Amino acid sequence: MSWREFADWAKRNPWALNVAERLGRGRGRTRFLDSLSRPPSAPVRPDLRGWEDRTLSAVWIGHATLLLRVGDYTILTDPVFAPRVGMGLGLITVGPQRHFAPAISINQLPKIDLMLLSHAHFDHLDRPTLARLPRRTPIVISGGNADLVRDLGYQQITELRWGEKLDLPGLRVTAVPVQHWGARTFFDTHRGYAAYLIESPKYRVLFGADTAFHEGFKSLGKVELAILGIGAYNPYLAAHASPEQAWEMAGHVRADLVVPMHHSTFRLSHEPMSEPIERLRSAAGREEDRIVIRRIGETFTL
Repeated sequence: MSWREFADWAKRNPWALNVAERLGRGRGRTRFLDSLSRPPSAPVRPDLRGWEDRTLSAVWIGHATLLLRVGDYTILTDPVFAPRVGMGLGLITVGPQRHFAPAISINQLPKIDLMLLSHAHFDHLDRPTLARLPRRTPIVISGGNADLVRDLGYQQITELRWGEKLDLPGLRVTAVPVQHWGARTFFDTHRGYAAYLIESPKYRVLFGADTAFHEGFKSLGKVELAILGIGAYNPYLAAHASPEQAWEMAGHVRADLVVPMHHSTFRLSHEPMSEPIERLRSAAGREEDRIVIRRIGETFTL
C-alpha cells in the first residue's frame, strides 16, 4: 500500500484517524530505517560566508524550507530536514522520501533568530526536525498549532491568526490568508494555516506557504521578494497553485523578484518532478530573470 492509498483509507476510518493523531506526534527517535536510503546531494551547495552582513538574502534548502536574511534577522521557514515526511510507524516514517538531501544540514545553519511555521501538514511541520533544532529559537506558528511544538520544549511560541502581527525590533511578521486547509490528520480541523508577510525597515518579503490560486495577496501592496509554491497541483489545484497561477499571484504583489518553492523535493502529486519550474519559466517569458532561485541550494542576495 502506498502512502497515498494509506491516507485515503485512513480518512474513511475514525479509529484510524485517532491512531494517526498519535503517530503524527512522534519525534522520530526510533525511525532508523529512514536513513538507510539516503537521497542524493542537493544540486548546489550554498555559501554562507558573510551571511550576517546581508540585509536581504534567501537560500532554498528544499521544499518550503528557506533560510532568509531580512534586515538584521535570520529566519527559517517550515523547517524539514528529515529524509521522509509523514507519520511515524515504529522504525520508519510512512510518507514520501526526499529526492534531494537538504542543501545544508542542521549543524551548518547559522544562528536562527526566528522560525516561521505556516501550517501543520507533515511536509511543513516536521516534528523530528524541530526536535533537533535549538529550543530557545522563537517560533511564529499559525493559529491552533502551538500544541504541536510546545511539548518539544519550545518556550517562545507566538500563534498568529489571519491579520495578526508580531512586532520585533526592526521586524514585523503578519499572518496572511491563503486558500488551503490545516488539518494534520484530516481529523483536527481546528488547525489554522497562513502565509506570512515579513517586513524590515527596507524590505518586504512574502512567504506564500501553501495556497491555491486566490486574489487575497493583492491587498498586501508591493513586495521586493515573493516566495511562492509552484508544485503539487496535479490533481490538487484546490489546495496548490499551478506555476502559471503562482506567477500571476507574484504579479498581485508586484514582486520585483520571485523564489519558487514546494517542488523538486517530495513527490506529492502526479506531475513530473521537473515540470513545475519549466512551466514557471515559460509563464515568466521575457521576465524570466525575475526568478532568482531555480534549484535546491541556490542562493539569492540583493
